Amino acid sequence: MEDISQISNEMQTGYLHQNFRLFHLKDKKNQEFEFHYHDFNKIIIFLSGNVTYLVEGKAYDLKPWDILLINHHDIHKPVIDPETTYERVVLWLQPDYIKAQADHACDLTQCFTATTEKSFNLIRLNPTLQTEIQTLLQQLESSLESREFGHELLSHSYFLQFMVYLNRVFLPETYQLDASASRYDQQITEILTYINTHLGEDLSNESLADRFYVSKYYLMHKFKETTGYTLHSYVQQKRLLHSADLMRGGTPVLKAAALCGFSDYSTFLRAFRKFYGISPKTFSLSATDGYKFPVAQ
Repeated sequence: MEDISQISNEMQTGYLHQNFRLFHLKDKKNQEFEFHYHDFNKIIIFLSGNVTYLVEGKAYDLKPWDILLINHHDIHKPVIDPETTYERVVLWLQPDYIKAQADHACDLTQCFTATTEKSFNLIRLNPTLQTEIQTLLQQLESSLESREFGHELLSHSYFLQFMVYLNRVFLPETYQLDASASRYDQQITEILTYINTHLGEDLSNESLADRFYVSKYYLMHKFKETTGYTLHSYVQQKRLLHSADLMRGGTPVLKAAALCGFSDYSTFLRAFRKFYGISPKTFSLSATDGYKFPVAQ
């Protein structure tokens, strides 16, 4: 059985305290990444290179000015051709900050919600919107680098404009899903969706194999091959991540464990300690300290 504490240590370090961060990265090096997740949302604007991004069982072959929306807790990694220069803009966003900008008519988290509902993380911009996004990103990057009077307020304004335009892509009258932009196994995608929407239910290997009419051993092999994770480790990790979200929102520890499919508290306690390095109670008391992040990709 895979040691979930080892997965956790490989996948995230450090803290994100700012509301958002922007990185404009350009490099050419031989670098391999493991599958990992973040406790914050990430936006990647691909500019150049030869890169395939793997997100929750789907492979996206990127084209210039493609935009990837990575929800917090989405398992993902880039596969980068080291022979070409890889240029991209990466934004890290605190989920609570985005939620706080919403009003009754404008929910800026809608774009991230839509990617989950559609199980599709890629935006391929039309020429008009691409021009608008390019202009806003240039203004945002310039403002963030500036130290002139009001630069923080101006950066905040440009960032909100960027998020408004991004969310407009997902309006029913404008959204176009380019299914040819991704490669995936349909059955594994359905299983991933089921797991993430039924974390409080029986998600044993046997139960999932019965539900999807496949042999347990075929399912375990196919899941590992497609996602990079054993089925057990993926389910347990998602449950622990969700329990942490619930505790951040004020849910008591015991209730969070039960809602995430842990019928035995001692099992939850051991798994949580291995994954986060602290007890659920300690985590619950310090859940507002910050969001963890890995290196930018």
